[in-house]
Parts: sequence; C-alpha cells; structure tokens
Amino acid sequence: MLILLFQVKKMREEYRKMDRVEMSIWECCELLNDVIDESDPDLDEPQIEHLLQTAEAIRKDFPNEDWLHLTALVHDLGKVLLLPIFGELPQWAVVGDTYPVGCAFDESIIHHEYFKENPDYQNPAYNTKYGVYRERCGLDNVMMSWGHDDYMYLVAKENKSTLPSAGLLIIRYHSFYALHRAGAYKHLMNEEDEENLKWVQIFNKYDLYSKSKVRIDVEKVKPYYLSLIEKYFPAKLRW
Repeated sequence: MLILLFQVKKMREEYRKMDRVEMSIWECCELLNDVIDESDPDLDEPQIEHLLQTAEAIRKDFPNEDWLHLTALVHDLGKVLLLPIFGELPQWAVVGDTYPVGCAFDESIIHHEYFKENPDYQNPAYNTKYGVYRERCGLDNVMMSWGHDDYMYLVAKENKSTLPSAGLLIIRYHSFYALHRAGAYKHLMNEEDEENLKWVQIFNKYDLYSKSKVRIDVEKVKPYYLSLIEKYFPAKLRW
C-alpha cells in the first residue's frame, strides 16, 4: 500500500488528539488479548503473551534496567489501532516494517521495488537523500510511516511518560529495520540517537527471538509490572 508524507501528517494529527478512550497501561495490555498480528508468522498467541515473554526475557538478562523491562511490555500496545474503538485500521496501516517518508526510500526497505508506484518517489522535494530534512536533524524530527510504533510513541509523549529517551526510541523505531539492521538513514541521526541505537538493537534480539509456547504466569509477574507502570506512566492515559 502506498504511504505518502501528507497522509502520515494527517494520521499523526488525528491520533495526537488522544480523544478515543482513557485507560491504564495494564488495561491496554489486557485489551491486546483481542489482537492478532497477521504479519507475524511466528506468533499465533494473543499479543499480551508476546509482550510478557519479551519483557521477562529482558528482565532476566538486564535485571537492573527496569525501564527496559517496561519498554518491552508496552512496545506493541499501539496495535490496538486494529480494534474498532481505535478506528479498526487495516493490518497494513498498523504492523510491518516502518521507514521515513519525505526523503528517498532506501533499497534496504522490504519490497522496495513497489515504491516506484508511490508519487513521492518521483517528487524531487522528497526523493533525495535528505528530502525535507537536514543532516543530523535527529530522528525525532523525521516523519515515519504510520503504524503501531509511532502511535504508542505519541501516547507516551502526550501523556508525559518518564521513560528515558532510549525507551522512547525503542518504542518508535523497533520496526525500523532499515536503520537498526541495514544501517540506512544514519545521516539523519543526532548524537543522542547514536547513543540510544544500541538499545534498539539489543531490544530487537528479544523482540524477535523471545517468542515461545511457554506460557507466562500473568498474575505472578503482574505486581512487578504494575509497580513499573506507576513509576513511569500516569495512572490513566488518554489514547
């Protein structure tokens, strides 16, 4: 599906209103039980299983980084966009790889060949290395293709989460494989992005490879994650 810069801006403006529902992070985790990500061939369990598997695997290996445990728990909550109350967006508009818009599409992006059908591909304002951006402008100033990553990032920012910048970077760019797997678009990164990229790469290993048929005892781990939610998020969030 073709994704244009103006469409991304429109979606961000619409969802930045945060006027759909008010609920806690844990309530949203439970709501994710109703979501199945059709783009993930390795996962046929409800999304909350993946969230907890990822968080617990990271918790085991990085016991002192509580912000990272919580980031793992919330990183996919934006997939609620698939549900009716959030607009019931189609799968292609919610999941899958993300990439910058407003500049040239890198060849490392999956199915790159189809970008030739995108009007932005032929637009001289958007089809150069930097496009509408400048060198080392910082990823926070770059428009990304719309999806669950950017939505959850907006939720965290608009609700004034105190997660560190590395946590926010993970949330927004964990599906940005052209960057953290292929090394593309580094010319848009600033110093803070470069420092935090290592955490995205660390997280990605758990996001992809922690999936298991071993069930997590939700009630056993719930008190720990509720304590982290209280530390880094308000009791109720606008979505």
